[in-house]
Amino acid sequence: MDTIYALASGRGRAGVSVIRLSGPLAFATAETLAGPLPRARQAGLRRLRARDGEVLDEALVLCFESGASFTGEDVVEFQVHGSPAVVRAVLRSLAEFPGLRLADAGEFTRRALEAGRLDLAQVEGLADLIDAETEAQRRQALRVLSGAIGARAEGWRRDLIRAAALIEATIDFADEDVPVDVSPEVLTLIDRVNADLAAELRGAAASERIRDGFEVAIVGRPNAGKSTLLNALAGREAAITSEFAGTTRDVIEVQMELAGLPVTVLDTAGLRASDDHVESIGIARAVERAAGADLRIFLCDEDGLPDGIAPTGDDLVVEGKADRRVTSGLAVSGVTGQGIDGLVAEISLRLSSRVTGAATITRERHRLAIERAVGAMESARLAVLQGPDRAELAAEDLRTAVRALDALVGRVDVEDLLDEIFSSFCIGK
Repeated sequence: MDTIYALASGRGRAGVSVIRLSGPLAFATAETLAGPLPRARQAGLRRLRARDGEVLDEALVLCFESGASFTGEDVVEFQVHGSPAVVRAVLRSLAEFPGLRLADAGEFTRRALEAGRLDLAQVEGLADLIDAETEAQRRQALRVLSGAIGARAEGWRRDLIRAAALIEATIDFADEDVPVDVSPEVLTLIDRVNADLAAELRGAAASERIRDGFEVAIVGRPNAGKSTLLNALAGREAAITSEFAGTTRDVIEVQMELAGLPVTVLDTAGLRASDDHVESIGIARAVERAAGADLRIFLCDEDGLPDGIAPTGDDLVVEGKADRRVTSGLAVSGVTGQGIDGLVAEISLRLSSRVTGAATITRERHRLAIERAVGAMESARLAVLQGPDRAELAAEDLRTAVRALDALVGRVDVEDLLDEIFSSFCIGK
């Protein structure tokens, strides 16, 4: 394979920048630049020189032998001073070496996958960890990156292979008198795996919400204080406020973190009958976005709830403008901040309760693979119950379930996904 190199840390001025090389020429190239290299997995301070002898920088050099590196190949990292000029000089010098080329987006991680250092689910976990903005996202991504999905999938796969082997043994000795009925053990194995997969499917929606974020919509009549409340929650002037009804015409989105969860709060147009064409479009959008939100805050004014949409048991009904009138129950004022902490606590409590049963799987691809496995196992179970004449069909259904679990971690049938997955990575990762 080619030896690849790239800036592995963020671009721009920094205290330290990391430049990574990986491939068969990594050590030889690094030795030309830095002189004698430190021992594997030990750091050494070296002066980097271009091929013409010009000093490029003083850098901390780390070497990782093949089999003990991120990519599974020989890897060298230069920790240089984080000046854009220094980084450019070192990269320009590396470009002069024959057999080296700049890495493609995600190519270091792709090599880790191909070398068996990571499975496909771990690769996706790494991408999620890089993108994580909240504590819940960080914890979930780190769990996936640590191999939690692969470990569980390996256990399920082992049970299904055992079940298939038992059935195939009865097929191989169909002409002989086999004294043991294997169907009870086969059914036990299938039911055990099926129960685990069913639990994963039940928690998949919560895991996807942690990864992609919740939507919380503020709805109410015009001039009920929705935009003022949004600004109070955001801690900044995110939406225009005025005393004139109908100021908000489109949906305004503000992203924030509540109880470690990613949340997008939506400020929607006031709900009322209107002859204004533009305002009517805004009202229709407000109803549509509110209907699809994970949680809705109904902000009431003196006239009560808005028309056109009704709260459900999961929604919050809040009295607004608490600084101007006598209220009861949950009440807030976006102007004075009264009741804001209580509202945030209530929102956090309701969203947190929805992720308590979060699954190990985090993506739609994972869910679809498990659904395929469950469908195949249900067919296998039915075939086992129908007797020895259906043994071959049961064994094939179990093999189909195993292939679905193999696809979950990238063993088979994922080539068409790789380009899409790695295109989301930055160069240097």
